[in-house]
Amino acid sequence: MNSRDRIRTIIAGQKPDRCGFWMGNPHPDTWPILHRYFGTQTEEELRLKLHDDFRWICPQFFATTYQHPHGKSMFDEGLHRQGVSYPLAHAQSTTEVESYDWPSADYLNFDECLAALRQAGDFYRASGFWTCFYHNIMDLFGMENYMMNMYANPELVHAVTDKVCSFYYQANERFFEAAGELIDAFFFGNDFGTQLDLICGPKQFDEFIMPWFKKFTDQAHRRGYQVILHSCGSIHKVIDRLVDAKVNCLHPLQAKAVDMDARILARDFKGKIAFMGGIDTQDLLMNAAPAEIKAEVRRVKKLLGPNLIVSPSHEAILPNVPPANVEAMAQAALE
Repeated sequence: MNSRDRIRTIIAGQKPDRCGFWMGNPHPDTWPILHRYFGTQTEEELRLKLHDDFRWICPQFFATTYQHPHGKSMFDEGLHRQGVSYPLAHAQSTTEVESYDWPSADYLNFDECLAALRQAGDFYRASGFWTCFYHNIMDLFGMENYMMNMYANPELVHAVTDKVCSFYYQANERFFEAAGELIDAFFFGNDFGTQLDLICGPKQFDEFIMPWFKKFTDQAHRRGYQVILHSCGSIHKVIDRLVDAKVNCLHPLQAKAVDMDARILARDFKGKIAFMGGIDTQDLLMNAAPAEIKAEVRRVKKLLGPNLIVSPSHEAILPNVPPANVEAMAQAALE
């Protein structure tokens, strides 16, 4: 069973030859440290050395994907531009929403991303636009304004949500049409939780998040793609909704967040959804010895396997994680 077939099998809820493994997407500052330890020079060389099954090839990774005539990025407001206030922080009407300079799918170019997908080999290809609409809306309003407007001006929130999500829907539609069978899964991310709970309440989640969320999962499934959701934080309260929306795999399983330990996830959701992640990056991978890392990987595998892709509980491995612990995680994943 090659890596592509293995991960497809895991996410489909069938029985693979072993659990999968994804090293994650290390922070740029971490790569030189990993290369020195493992004696590698390229990302792909290191992934091959660790028997990594998973390739994340997102259109937004390529600078040529969005070609605005004036150099503007898709969403370059709010937190993404230092010193610039949230552009819709004081908006009160849908007229102001309409007049905002929204991104256009007409400026998209997929050539680089498609070339990378064609070169991916027999590895599972997760792709599609990151579609982080929850965060984009926070950046437009400011987080506090976004939450307050859910109560005080819901029409305004719906209008902004429709604008952001309509762009992503069109972008994904064009990309999926171009990529076809080069893709195995639509992988997208919205961090719905904090360390302790959801950012917004379940009632607001149902009204402002789920309608478009379901449109995105349906869009991917119509193309025959599996759906992987990335959400950090404590999202236990809404995992049932994600299952109902036909999310096939949940990532990254923030192990130290409330009710997100592998034992609780296995008790409540095993057999309903596949899992990717779960190996704690907040403490364990930074501070434990390799033997402890291996023991934790075995525990998580016993609880969540076989429909599990072992991976860090956040994909952006930071430089404070010892390479020996990354190696131990990979070795135990492959046992």
